[in-house]
Amino acid sequence: MRINRILLPAVLLLLALVIQVSVLGRLQLPGATPDLMLLVVIGLALVYGPTSGSLIGFAAGLLADLAPPSDHAIGRYALVLCLLGYAAGLLRPEGSRQRSSLSALLVVAVAAVASTLLYAMVGALVGDTAARHVGLTGLVLSALLYDVLLAPFVVPAVMALARRFDGAPVITESEDGNDSGLGTLSRYRTTREVSALPGYGGKKRRIPGLAKRP
Repeated sequence: MRINRILLPAVLLLLALVIQVSVLGRLQLPGATPDLMLLVVIGLALVYGPTSGSLIGFAAGLLADLAPPSDHAIGRYALVLCLLGYAAGLLRPEGSRQRSSLSALLVVAVAAVASTLLYAMVGALVGDTAARHVGLTGLVLSALLYDVLLAPFVVPAVMALARRFDGAPVITESEDGNDSGLGTLSRYRTTREVSALPGYGGKKRRIPGLAKRP
């Protein structure tokens, strides 16, 4: 992985872990706790792809397993987030397309349900029946609600940071799956990105009005 694909996830995961433990974990909400670590993993996986997504998910889960107050076997959540990071990375749009906010929200919703179910299944395999006593249905529904409500504030920001530090041009995917813009050149917003287009020979040329796009 590139150095930016190591430093940025490390900073985001540490920040998410601090907020998860010191803020979200103390809210004492009914049912599950909002899973900020999961949202960060999903956002990064949707930009970096399955391999990086699985590695980031494993690291995030291992941090969560080791962070106090940890009351489960180490590696349990690492396995869950590793699988979800890989699965979310498979949904990364082709090329430099940007996934729409609605489709990203659907990915989060599926991941929230899957993470709760997988965590309970792994717990059952190692003899942890805590989810059975709390109520698995209530945990799934509350995790889905909390993560979907938190996702619009976290996932787009994480994806934007990942693209910015990765240096990849952005092609926005509209809700109907079509590219937004006025053609191929309108997808590139900076002089450096335009210079990389076929036929420009590596020379930096500014296209009138291009840099003024919002």
